[in-house]
Amino acid sequence: MAVNAETAKPELPDPQEVAKTYAEVAQRASKLLHEHVKRQAARGISPPEDELGIAQAFMDMMAKLLANPYKLAQAQMNLVWDYFSLWQHSTLRFMGMSGAPVATPAKEDKRFKDEEWQDHFLFDFIKQSYLISARHIHDVVGSVEGLDEISRKKVNFFTSQYINALSPSNFALTNPEVFRETVKSHGQNLVKGLNNLLRDVEEGDGQLRVKMTDTSAFECGKNVATTPGKVVFQTDLIQLIQYTPTTTEALKRPLLIVPPWINKYYILDLREKNSLIRWAVEQGHTVFVMSWVNPDEKLAQKGFDDYVKEGVLAAVDAIEQQTGEKEINAAAYCLGGTLLATTLAYMAAKKDKRIASATFFTTLTDFSQPGELGVFIDEGQVASLEKKMAERGYLEGTEMANTFNMLRSNDLVWSFVVNNYLMGKDPFPFDLLYWNSDSTRMPAKMHSYYLRNMYMKNALVQPGGIEIDGVKIDLGKIKVPCYFISTIEDHIAPWKSTYLGAKVFGGPVRFVLGGSGHIAGIVNPPSANKYGYWTNPTKTLPESAEDWLAAATQNPGSWWTDWQAWVTAHDDAKVPARDPINGKLKILEDAPGSFVKARLDKAPKTAS
Repeated sequence: MAVNAETAKPELPDPQEVAKTYAEVAQRASKLLHEHVKRQAARGISPPEDELGIAQAFMDMMAKLLANPYKLAQAQMNLVWDYFSLWQHSTLRFMGMSGAPVATPAKEDKRFKDEEWQDHFLFDFIKQSYLISARHIHDVVGSVEGLDEISRKKVNFFTSQYINALSPSNFALTNPEVFRETVKSHGQNLVKGLNNLLRDVEEGDGQLRVKMTDTSAFECGKNVATTPGKVVFQTDLIQLIQYTPTTTEALKRPLLIVPPWINKYYILDLREKNSLIRWAVEQGHTVFVMSWVNPDEKLAQKGFDDYVKEGVLAAVDAIEQQTGEKEINAAAYCLGGTLLATTLAYMAAKKDKRIASATFFTTLTDFSQPGELGVFIDEGQVASLEKKMAERGYLEGTEMANTFNMLRSNDLVWSFVVNNYLMGKDPFPFDLLYWNSDSTRMPAKMHSYYLRNMYMKNALVQPGGIEIDGVKIDLGKIKVPCYFISTIEDHIAPWKSTYLGAKVFGGPVRFVLGGSGHIAGIVNPPSANKYGYWTNPTKTLPESAEDWLAAATQNPGSWWTDWQAWVTAHDDAKVPARDPINGKLKILEDAPGSFVKARLDKAPKTAS
């Protein structure tokens, strides 16, 4: 708290500044309320819908729970006993004595990092009371017998969301850090927080979109996506970027990178020090990257076939024309890997051998165990999503982004609620979170096909399960060497699930397990010397992921160097470095190109 040295009294905030802030908040709140009422009147009164099937799942769970009153009573007695132990522990602390806590947060739980959660007996009591309740709710819900698997997953997942939302760290009076700031600033943090809340609702056009970073601090081509290069080719769906070499010689085989179409490619080119693209150029690769379009309703009927033909295959054709090379290496990230695997099987059926090796970053091809994302994918939810997409012609990128954020709601939702709305702070400029907010739409036809055939039917892993342009797809026909890198803490593409898909391929497969999660484990430059990775020298993948890991060796540093050694072991022939301005294709514009610069509401015009 600020103190005036002469009066020894707390300094009060400037009354004019307070009045100005309150007036601005009142004006914006009034405007938002008026616009909300107008929107609701225009839409009419609609009955609430249970699109995710949550209500039904919880009703089934409660019915099963109440059918066993003895087990429920036993759970309640266990909860009472833990509370009794907590009261005893807190009383001893109040009297100045110490003792082992009844409940402690996980080491990775950042919500309770403030010292007063441990040092002050009252906040310690609040914290432990919450943790005890959370544990017992989880135990009771998770042990209900007789639920079908889909309902069980929904109940467990959304119970976790409910518990996360009720954390004492999310409320002003029970969060010691927020409480101190409120006293220190005479409540100005809460007023500023309300202002931030109104701003986020305004920018979300009536829907709350929690701002994770200062988006004005970044611009593609200036401080993210800065590796020099040229756009050398374009279709309705992609721009193809070729990067300017930094070496005098290059590997003979060019490298094509296929990013996921749900996000923009520059996750692999955020900053100089962690750019996989820049690093690959420095290692002598002639790097090409596909930059996906941010589609509008005009592309509603673009399907998965089109993403194969106008995406990956078109890029391969363009690279051959630009460089004259008949063989290339390909690498793909997440959904891009699913697309690359499909393309490889298509090419195998066509006897097309231009992709000589393939690398898959955190890629699912077997969707039988999709992890927590499976909670959002069943007939009812997909049908509801298809209805929305039919109206607009595409799936809004923010809708999928919100789904991914829920998988780590404490880190990607509630931490920003506390920072922005309770502490009254502006979000910190962070390139990764800027990229995370810069999602892309997906055409209705393609996304419906992807959800139904990959997630719901798991058809890709079945020989002939899907067809591309009349060609039956069989991943077992893929004979080229493949490198799979997955990450041990991945919530989006669980590594044991990616391992199942790697076993289906018909050629030699090197499976590597990186540390950390879906992004940090991939964007892990050697200079950082972080996380490490596991390798297993076996030429034939063991039956289970657990068996593979049991015989694996952990290595320090980044998997990037292991991948580079793997690529060059298959072909290390060199040619003079290739500058995009000397190729056969016309330069369309400088990298990063117009497709990647298009924000959610500004889809670029498609190629004619």
